[in-house]
Amino acid sequence: MTAPATTRWQPVHRGWVPVYALFLLLTFVASVVLYGFSRDTDRWFAWTVLPPVSAAFLGGGYAAGFVLVAGTARERTWAAARAGVVTIFVFAVATLGATLAHLDRFHFGRTGAAGFAAWLWLAVYVVVPVAMAVMFLVQRRVPGDDPPVTRPLPGGLSVLLAVQALVLVATGVALLAVPARIAGHWPWAVTPLTGRAVGAWCLPLGVAAALALRERDVRRLRAAALAYVVLGVLHLVAVLRFRLDVRFGEPATWAYLAVLVSMVAAGGWGLVLASRPEPR
Repeated sequence: MTAPATTRWQPVHRGWVPVYALFLLLTFVASVVLYGFSRDTDRWFAWTVLPPVSAAFLGGGYAAGFVLVAGTARERTWAAARAGVVTIFVFAVATLGATLAHLDRFHFGRTGAAGFAAWLWLAVYVVVPVAMAVMFLVQRRVPGDDPPVTRPLPGGLSVLLAVQALVLVATGVALLAVPARIAGHWPWAVTPLTGRAVGAWCLPLGVAAALALRERDVRRLRAAALAYVVLGVLHLVAVLRFRLDVRFGEPATWAYLAVLVSMVAAGGWGLVLASRPEPR
């Protein structure tokens, strides 16, 4: 009889490296411009983001995206990298859709940094989703299995992630599909383009929570957990920083703040569990 083949965990294909590198550069620059210079997007960004709290929201998202990509790039097994990569892909596709729906709002006709940013933005979000779709096909051909679950999600954290997944996916879909209807109830004023850009972050965040439930292993979610904490903290700071733009009389504002606090709690919980040593 032939001896059974030795089990090998499916590795991450090296073709993902340039995708990671591009997203690390993009997310770093975007987070600095949008979060650090929230009032100057007419000069430095691909389109004018108003009010500034919207720019800070997007900048906080890109900062969390940088953390997610950096952490995902360190993973060597596909099981550990999968949730991060799928989240990035969903974000890229959603952002491409928002971009194509509002091309007239971008700074394509300008010279200088704003014009360059507009064309770079379009190029990135056209090329990257296609490249990632190709890499998913390539990754499927890499032999190997998933390693066993070593640190299962506790029940309380699973429930919290399930609620977040439902809320964030529903919010993201609504903002992407009918931003004008949601605008009047959002915590601050948003244009159709900005509403869709915000939705393009909410949707993948909800998908990330759902993927965490699918993976069931806290150790596979370290990058996502840290990104969750970074995003929640930066968005809470943005609300304080631009509190005059925020509609604190709207129930949706307090729901939004509650979601941010729950994200920080879920991410911190996951990080604590992932950092514990394995029991003997």
